[in-house]
Amino acid sequence: MDKSEIKGFIAKRVAQELKDGDVVNLGIGLPTLVPAYLPEGVHVILQSENGIIGTGPKPTPEEAEPRYKTDAGGQPAQAANFGCYIDSATSFGFIRGGHVNATILGGLEVDEEGSLSNWIIPGKKMPGMGGAMDLLVGAKEVIVAMEHTAKGNPKILKKCRLPYTAVHCITKIITEMCVINVTDKGLELVEINPEFTVEQVQAATEATLIVSPDLKPMC
Repeated sequence: MDKSEIKGFIAKRVAQELKDGDVVNLGIGLPTLVPAYLPEGVHVILQSENGIIGTGPKPTPEEAEPRYKTDAGGQPAQAANFGCYIDSATSFGFIRGGHVNATILGGLEVDEEGSLSNWIIPGKKMPGMGGAMDLLVGAKEVIVAMEHTAKGNPKILKKCRLPYTAVHCITKIITEMCVINVTDKGLELVEINPEFTVEQVQAATEATLIVSPDLKPMC
């Protein structure tokens, strides 16, 4: 697969996980591509932890300049028709109350216990964790959308080495190589990109994968 196609491929597969009417929180980067791939008839309510429920299209420079409203990544944002602006305390009460159906986040590392590290590499610039820690424990479904490796090194590990964002929180991992469900027994490989073999996926993964008897191709 050409590197330029990877992010779109992952985002398209992630979009298939969402249902009409879901309240969804998107992390920065790759997850923001997901709404462009929603299946026909599926409409979701996008929540931004810094105070928007029902995030709309990115505003033009003319619309954004006088409003001083941003998304969690610091980019100009606005509420859609019938969306609303809320204060930060209410927003996090909404998250902690279990009202977010799914959060989609990128990852630096994930592990076979369903833990995630995605907010800091010690000694390097820290973008901050934003609302990730609350989202990981408050959202009903936690989907990590990321490339399978970084510079050829596995990102799906037996145990995260970087500081945790949260532990035992992930429900699903989606990469350009496969789809993995996080279960009580470990990481279950449930879908595979037809461009790869099971052996190639396992070779790119430090954690041991449990191959589902119903393994099917990603589409």
